Amino acid sequence: MQQISKDKFQIVGNEGINSEKIEKPSLSFWKDVSIRFRKNKLAMFGIVLLVLLVFFAIFGPYMTEYDYAKNDLMNTNKAPSSEHWFGTDDLGRDVFTRTWEGARISLAIGVLAALIDFTIGVLWGGISGFKGGRVDEFMMRTADILYGVPYLLLVILLMVVLGQSLGTMILAMTITGWINMSRIVRGQVLSLKNQEYVLASRTLGAGLTRIMGKHLIPNTMGPILVTMTLTVPAAIFTEAFLSFLGLGLTPPLASWGTMASDGLPALKYYPWRLFFPATFIALTIFAFNVIGDGLRDALDPRLRK
Repeated sequence: MQQISKDKFQIVGNEGINSEKIEKPSLSFWKDVSIRFRKNKLAMFGIVLLVLLVFFAIFGPYMTEYDYAKNDLMNTNKAPSSEHWFGTDDLGRDVFTRTWEGARISLAIGVLAALIDFTIGVLWGGISGFKGGRVDEFMMRTADILYGVPYLLLVILLMVVLGQSLGTMILAMTITGWINMSRIVRGQVLSLKNQEYVLASRTLGAGLTRIMGKHLIPNTMGPILVTMTLTVPAAIFTEAFLSFLGLGLTPPLASWGTMASDGLPALKYYPWRLFFPATFIALTIFAFNVIGDGLRDALDPRLRK
């Protein structure tokens, strides 16, 4: 039988040398999260908005010649103009300067509250979930008792005992604010502590600190980051709420909450005094919320393609 020459055949499709080649490069978890987060247009808009707010909080008070605390009774309640971009208040103070000075305090309150909640919540929830048993029972019942204390009553007591100040306000927000973070971390640690890599680490003699820092906490960073992005606007809103009740910062310190509280009685005749601080409170809360939603979607493994 005559043998057919190989020259008469043509390879269709992938060549043998490329048949095992992986065309799509493998991505790490956080690289994939970064790519999917950047595809979320609303979350990216929130990032841009937040960057602009931080920029003006840093440089805004230096953009005019006016001091945020200096009274000018000859220019009270002036409407927005080329001289006073956001107008003036009832004491003649420039609202533009006070708005961005207040942004510093409001954003600082939000970020500090989130960092304190993160530190206490991660440690408390991580130890509780990892230890289990009586330790877990004691720690979580303690958290439940603190959570049951009326928040407003606790704030008022602290303000009366310690006086109205920035430190007292942050303490009042964080004394029970970490509980939600601790519960989230505890739930994540309970689901991870029996995984093979954790058991292997314990078998090799790793202690609590190494297991928590090397294995458990890094693998719970997704929910932790989402919770932190939602803690910041909650703290800013709480500061505004306390200011409306007269429990805010003492003059001449300014925050968006105290400015909104001062501008509310003048809403009918001088609406700009309330409009600007209230608008920036809303924009900041919106920015953090859409960033948090974007992180939640990007970190959800069920949405990976």
